[in-house]
Amino acid sequence: MNIVVLDGYTMNPGDLDWSLLERLGNCTIHHRTEADKIVAHAQGAEIVLTNKTPLSAQTIAALPKLQYIGVLATGVNVVDLAAARERGIVVTNAPGYSTASVVQMMFALLLEMTQQVGHHAERVRNGAWCQCADFSFHERPLLELAGKTLGIVGFGQIGQQVARVATAFGMRVLVSTAHPEKYQAESIFTFTSLDEVFAHSDVVSLNCPLTEQTNNMVNGKRLLTMKTGALLVNTGRGQLIDDVAVAQALHDGHLGGYASDVMSQEPPRAENPLLSAPRCFLTPHIAWATAEARQRLLVIVVENIQAFLQGTPCHRVA
Repeated sequence: MNIVVLDGYTMNPGDLDWSLLERLGNCTIHHRTEADKIVAHAQGAEIVLTNKTPLSAQTIAALPKLQYIGVLATGVNVVDLAAARERGIVVTNAPGYSTASVVQMMFALLLEMTQQVGHHAERVRNGAWCQCADFSFHERPLLELAGKTLGIVGFGQIGQQVARVATAFGMRVLVSTAHPEKYQAESIFTFTSLDEVFAHSDVVSLNCPLTEQTNNMVNGKRLLTMKTGALLVNTGRGQLIDDVAVAQALHDGHLGGYASDVMSQEPPRAENPLLSAPRCFLTPHIAWATAEARQRLLVIVVENIQAFLQGTPCHRVA
C-alpha cells in the first residue's frame, strides 16, 4: 500500500516516531501541502492521511487509486464525505484522543480570565510588586468559580469531562445537548435548552461540533441574553461564534470575557476584531497538541489503517 501524509507537521513536528505508520506500507510524509499540490502529492496513493488539507470532490475524482482517507483529527469537515461514499472510499477519524488535553485547556482559559495570572505575572516581572506599598496587589477583578453556574453546549466526551471537572470546583452545571435522554444517569447535572443555558450561566463553554445549526450560534442576539459580565470559553470551533458580535459585546462591556483556542479562520486575518478586543484571550489552536494527545492520535491513526487493511474498518465516518 502507498500511504501519503499530506500535512504531518502539526501532529508530529519531530518529537514522535513515524515508524509505527511506516511499517504499514510505502509511506511518504509531507510537512504541509499547498492547495495546488494536493493532487500531485497524493497521486498514486491508496491511503491518504490529512489533518487540515482539504479533499474536495474534485480532488477525490482526480485520485483514481484512492481507497482510504484517514483524518488526523476528530472533525471531518475537510473531506467531501458524499464524494467519498460515491466512490466507495472509506473515511475514518480519530475520536477521543485529545479529550483530557482539551478539557485542561478549557480550564486554563477560564482560570486565566478569573485569576488574571498572565497579567499579574507580567506586572511582577516589570517591577510593579517591587514598588508596591503593600504585600499584595491586584489590578483586575479576581473571580471565584465555586458557586458559579457553568453552562455547557455539547455533551460529548469533552463536554462530559468539563462538567465533571466543574463540579470539583464547586460549580453548578447546566447542559444543552441534542439528546439529553442519553444521559439520565448524570443526575448531578441539569439538562435544559440552549436559551436557558445562555440566560442563566455565569460561564458558557462551547464544546459542540460545527454544523449548519451551530454555525454562528453565538450571535449578537444570543449574546444579549447572557448575564452582564458573563464569560464565554470556546474550545470547539471558531465558526460557532460571530467574531464581530463577540468583539462588540466585549467593547460594550456586556460580555465579561472571551477565551478561545479556535478562530473562524486559521491562521486569523490581522484585521479580525477579536485580536484587538478587550478581555479577549486567544491561543493558537493548541488544546489538542500536548505530546500525550498527539501520541494517542498517531496510535489511533495506525490502528484505523490496520483495521481497514484487515477488512474491518473502525471509526468510520463514510
